[in-house]
Amino acid sequence: MDKYTITIGREYGSGGRLIGRQLAQELGIAFYDRELIVMAARESGFDEGFVQQMEQKRTISFISNLYLIGYELPVSEQIFLAQSKVIQKVAEESSCVIVGRCADYVLRDKPNCIRIFIHAPMEERIKRVREVYGEDKPNLEDYIRKQDKNRAAYYNYYTQNKWGRAQNYHLCIDSSIGIPASVRIIKELVTEFTKR
Repeated sequence: MDKYTITIGREYGSGGRLIGRQLAQELGIAFYDRELIVMAARESGFDEGFVQQMEQKRTISFISNLYLIGYELPVSEQIFLAQSKVIQKVAEESSCVIVGRCADYVLRDKPNCIRIFIHAPMEERIKRVREVYGEDKPNLEDYIRKQDKNRAAYYNYYTQNKWGRAQNYHLCIDSSIGIPASVRIIKELVTEFTKR
């Protein structure tokens, strides 16, 4: 298999982005996360800040509706389509790791797409969000649950699948085993997958 894509869905605070970045470095392949916002902004013609604000919203506000003049699709759907187009393009260009943005669904028809989901116990996530992400919200557990709820709503809306459901992925990992161990397990899967 010449080119492959590893998509990583993740619970907030589970370290999915950290795992994805380290995995890409060790495999010597491209890594995409927030870079997709810039690329989707170029593709859609919307401002980068606006794309970032809208990218995980499945509904649109009155303010967002002001942008709809002259467009047929709601802004949120235009942004999702622009991101999907960018995801398909980068997956065609070279092997890569893509974090979030429904990439597993966008690339569902690609035989060379390895779908991963990262989760972790709440106490591990709270610790990471506080110590690594630098969040100091008064109730981190509620904040984390809200982030997960937003991710699930976005994913479920655009994919018609259930976010985090094991059957949607080749591998689900509890990252409390550690970032290096998680990366090592995924690399073993990639090795087996690319032999096919």
